[in-house]
Amino acid sequence: MGLVRTTVFTGLLGTSTAAAYLAARNPVISPLAAADPVWSSSVYKKQNPARNPATQDICIKRVPISKIKPELLKKDGDLALEFCRGLWGGWGYTIQRKYLEYKYRGPETASQLWDPEELQTSNYDKGTQITDHFEVLEKTPTSITVRAGDTPRTRGPRASDGLYIISATVDKPNELVELSVKSVFFSSEGKVEGKKGPMPPWIDELHQWYSRVLNETASWRLLK
Repeated sequence: MGLVRTTVFTGLLGTSTAAAYLAARNPVISPLAAADPVWSSSVYKKQNPARNPATQDICIKRVPISKIKPELLKKDGDLALEFCRGLWGGWGYTIQRKYLEYKYRGPETASQLWDPEELQTSNYDKGTQITDHFEVLEKTPTSITVRAGDTPRTRGPRASDGLYIISATVDKPNELVELSVKSVFFSSEGKVEGKKGPMPPWIDELHQWYSRVLNETASWRLLK
C-alpha cells in the first residue's frame, strides 16, 4: 500500500487538483489561538525568552479510527511516535533531507539521523538530532516537539529559531484520530519590535503548503 500511495500522490502533484486535495484533507489555521497551549509551555518560554513575534500555524488532518492500524492504538505514545517517524522518514521530507545531507552530512554530524531507515525506526527521545536542522526537545504520549530553524550545533540564541510540534491524539467520541503539525518560528536573538513574524508572506504561504505535504505523507504510515 505504501508504494501505491506514493505513486498516486506523486501523480496527483502533477495535476491541477493537487492544491485542492491537500487543502481539503489538511487545513491550516493561522495565526494560532491566543489560548493555544504552546504560548504557556516551558519549551516555548525557554526558546523565545523575549517573546519575539512569531510566524505561526497548525496543519490538522482527521482520520477515521477505523482506517488506523489497530496495533498503534493499544499503547499510549505509539501513535504519535509512528506519526513522527512517518514525517521524517516519509516521502514528504525526502527533498529537504537530501539537500541537508548534501550540505551538512559529515564526521561532525555522524551521530545525527540521516538515512530513511534510521528516521523510520528512531524513538525520537529528547536530544535526538535530525539532519543537522532539528532536535527533539520534548516527548509526551501525544506529541514530539523539535527545535528548528538552524543547526542543533548552535546551542544558544539564533536569528532563525522555532518549534515544530508533531501531535497525534484520539477523539474517541467522534471515532477520529487527529494528526497535526504546529509551527512557531521566531528570532531568539535579542528583542524584536513589532508584531510580524520573521517569514515574509510568500514564504509563509509556501511553508503552509509544505506542512500539508508533510502531514499528508506522514499519515500514510498509520493507515491499514
